Amino acid sequence: MTKTRCFLLLAGWAASVVLTAQSTSQTPPAKPQQPSELELTISGEPGTPPHFAVPDFIVADGNDAETVALGQTIGEVLWDDLAFEREFDLIPRDTYSTIPVARSFAEVPFERWRELGADGVVIGFVRRNGDTVTIQVRLFNVRRGQSAFAREYSGPRSNPRFFAHTIADELHEQQRGLRGVARTKLTFSSDRDGERMAGPTRQREVKEIYVSDYDGANQRRVTVTRSLNIFPVWSADGRAIAYTSYRRGFPDLYVSNIYQGTPPEAPARGTERVHNWLGAWSPDGSRIAFTSNRDGNPELYVMNRDGGGVRRLTNHPSIDTTPTWSPGGNEVAFTSDRSGSPQIYVVSADGLGSPRRITSESYADRPTWSPAPYNEIAYAGRTGRYFDIKIYEVASGITRQVTFGEGSNESPAFAPHGRHLAFTSTRRGRSQVFVVGRDGRGLKQLTTAGANFTPNWSR
Repeated sequence: MTKTRCFLLLAGWAASVVLTAQSTSQTPPAKPQQPSELELTISGEPGTPPHFAVPDFIVADGNDAETVALGQTIGEVLWDDLAFEREFDLIPRDTYSTIPVARSFAEVPFERWRELGADGVVIGFVRRNGDTVTIQVRLFNVRRGQSAFAREYSGPRSNPRFFAHTIADELHEQQRGLRGVARTKLTFSSDRDGERMAGPTRQREVKEIYVSDYDGANQRRVTVTRSLNIFPVWSADGRAIAYTSYRRGFPDLYVSNIYQGTPPEAPARGTERVHNWLGAWSPDGSRIAFTSNRDGNPELYVMNRDGGGVRRLTNHPSIDTTPTWSPGGNEVAFTSDRSGSPQIYVVSADGLGSPRRITSESYADRPTWSPAPYNEIAYAGRTGRYFDIKIYEVASGITRQVTFGEGSNESPAFAPHGRHLAFTSTRRGRSQVFVVGRDGRGLKQLTTAGANFTPNWSR
C-alpha cells in the first residue's frame, strides 16, 4: 500500500462516525426533555465571558489505562478548542485536582466547582466497547445545577480528538450561535522529507502537500511525487485540494480528491509551453481561477472544475497572479505589477471593466478574501526588509496591520468564519505555519518539522 493510499484510508475514518443528539434545537429528542436537561445559555458576570471548566472525561465502566488516556485526551483537546475561539474564559486544568470526580451526571459537585469560580462545567463519560466508544457529555450551569447542553456520540476509538472537535463545534453553535472551526483542516506545502528532485533540478528540495487538523495536529502527507508541489487550496466542500505541481517538469494545476483515492486530475491541461499555477476555488466550488501563460504573458483565467469553459479575466503586459474570490463569487482580487511594484487589485469575475487598485505598499502580495460576514482582504505588505500581514476593509477602505516586524510574515489565509488567519512566518527561524486572530491576538505556531509554506484553511 502506498503512503498516499494509507493516508486516504486514515483520513476518511471520520465519515463513519455516528453522531446522535440527545438534545438539540435542530433535531427534536425521541423522548420529552426532563427539566434537568433544558438547553440554555450560560452567562458570566455582566460584561465578561462565562468561566468554563473542562476536566478529563471519566471512564464509565472499568478503569483500563487506554480508556483513561482517551478521556484525558478528549478533555485536553476540548479545553484547547473552546479556548481558541475566546468566547469563554477557560479555567486552567491544573486547578481541578481538588475537585471530586463526578460518578454520574446526578453526582456533580456543583458547590466545589462554584468555589473555583466556574459558571459552567463540562462533564463527560467514556464507555468502551471493543474498537468503538460511546461518549456522553453535558455542559452544566453550575449556579443552577442544570444541564445546558447534552449529547451522545459513538464511533471508532482511534481518534479521540475528533470527538473533542465535534463537541466544541456543537457547543459553540448552541451556546454562541458560532460555527466553530475545530473540525476544519489546514493544507500547506513542506520540504520536511529532505528529498531531492530527480533530473536537471536534482539540487532543489522537494516540497510535498500536507494536511493537518486546524490546530496543527495529525500532520499527514498528501502527495508523494519527488517534485515541487506548492500553493495548495481546499475546495469549497473540503473534499479536494488544488495545487501547483512540477511533476512533469513544468508547472500545472492538479486536483486531488483526497478522500476518494483516485489519481490527481489536471483540469487546466498544461503542456511544456502552456503553464498553469496558483489556483483558487470559487465559493460554490464550481470554478477555479488561476494564472496561465497560454496567451503569452501570465494572466488570470477562470475555468470550470472539470477544465471546461476557460475564460480570460485580465489582459495586460504585466504579470497578474495569486487570485482570490470575493464571498459572493462576483469579484476576484489578485496581485499585479502593472503599476511598477506588485500591488493588490480587484476585478469583476466576468472580466468586464478595469481592475481597481486597493493597496499602496512598496510591495503587496498574496491576497486572500475573507468569508462572509466580514468583507476584508488580507495580504502580505512589505514593512522594511520583510513582510507583515495586513487587512484591507473593503467597505471603508481602511487598512490595519496584524503582525509587526517579527520575521517575514506572508501568505495569509482566513478561517472559514473569518475570525482567524493562518500564515507563514520566519520569526523563529525557518518558515513555519502560524495562526492568529484577525485582531492580532492569540498567536500560535502549528508546524516545526522542516520549512512549511502557503497554508490554506478548509471550509
